[in-house]
Amino acid sequence: MEIATMGKVLVSATIESVGDLYEVSKGRLKAEEVRSVQVADALVDTAATYLSLPRRLIQQLGLERYRTRRARISSGEVMNFEMYGVVRLTIQGRECLTEVAEISDNCPTLIGQIPLGMLDFVVDPIGQRLLGNPAHGGEHMFDMF
Repeated sequence: MEIATMGKVLVSATIESVGDLYEVSKGRLKAEEVRSVQVADALVDTAATYLSLPRRLIQQLGLERYRTRRARISSGEVMNFEMYGVVRLTIQGRECLTEVAEISDNCPTLIGQIPLGMLDFVVDPIGQRLLGNPAHGGEHMFDMF
């Protein structure tokens, strides 16, 4: 479900721990034990690069930090961000695996350029929604060139 308010595109997203999904595939964890979160109002942010999650959601998913990256924020300031991986992100029935940038708990979940590209979505700013890439006939695919 998409919610459009004040020029923003908000989408419903499911985020699951890939580590837990792997344990299920090996028979060491039951499918219902996979840690996941449902975000009803994830903000599509084409100025952001990664999937960015508030600290509390990263903790719920049990993700492990594996590096620190420097990033420029909207004010122009350069800051360090903790990076976590990997999750399965599902939006509108499309899924991808992606690493996660940590943001503070007072920020919304941000869907950035990398996951949007992997999910093959484009932003319709007039309709304030996500669309399947028109260059691919709306079908979920990727280019191999």
